[in-house]
Amino acid sequence: MSVASIDIGTNSVLLLVAENKSGTLNVIEELLEVPRLGKGVDQNKTLHPKSQQRVLTVLDSFKNHLNKHYPSIKSSIVTATSAVRDASNRDEFLKRIKSETGWDVVLLSGMMEAETTFKGALSVLSSEQTAGRSAVLDIGGGSTEIAIGRKGNLDDSISLDIGSVRFSERFLTSDPPTHEQIKSAIAEIQRRLNSVEFDTVDLESTIGVAGTVTSIAAIELDLKSYDPEKINGYVLSAEIIDQYIHEFSGITSSEIETKYPLFLQNRGDVILAGLLILREFLNWILHDELIVSTGGIRHGILMP
Repeated sequence: MSVASIDIGTNSVLLLVAENKSGTLNVIEELLEVPRLGKGVDQNKTLHPKSQQRVLTVLDSFKNHLNKHYPSIKSSIVTATSAVRDASNRDEFLKRIKSETGWDVVLLSGMMEAETTFKGALSVLSSEQTAGRSAVLDIGGGSTEIAIGRKGNLDDSISLDIGSVRFSERFLTSDPPTHEQIKSAIAEIQRRLNSVEFDTVDLESTIGVAGTVTSIAAIELDLKSYDPEKINGYVLSAEIIDQYIHEFSGITSSEIETKYPLFLQNRGDVILAGLLILREFLNWILHDELIVSTGGIRHGILMP
């Protein structure tokens, strides 16, 4: 039976169509758009009308796509996360979605987001890669979730208000950012991570999801299009992450997008903040690499 889910994030909106066979998801199709819903939310605490309209346009196109290509799917699970959680006008926005698309949106708490991402991240990796105790890192636009456990057994999870859009707007305000801006962002990331009290001693693997890690993995793999099968399981080293941090610290957002148009279009101004969060997380957890997963909320919400 085919099922569908849509994840409305701070930066991107993602559609997943999959087949649910006895609790296992077989991915049929994935679509991604970057309407930047959370632009300005960190400062203003509201969803801008233009941002709302961009998302509604994406949702309308996804609905038409489902109706045309998957008419047997009668309902979809639609979730929203950090940007909507933080906005004072979130109820108005959710009502607009209901009115214009017919979809009821499930607004996930930070903890629900972490738990759902954990299930989704592990669902697309091999049994060998998920056999032991793992830490899953989800760097979103507005928040970052960390979840620790074994497949089917979550030990700890937390949601932190550090994200690629939030920290770009808060700290990296020059283009390219200054050395002092980068230092300030790193100091705040470290402060937030050091407040987390998780047992990380016997972790066998670290897994990363979402646009920051999947984009860099796709670039390193020299892919010509987004290919989850090739990205899943790719091991991204701290050394490679450091190379991109060094490169992106010295060029403008438009130069980043011009050099890497396939995977960093509309991400040029937020990719550095995402990489800083990623690098400091690896320092904090004392790992020098992580496994990349294209799984996430949209996968986890469809699983039993």
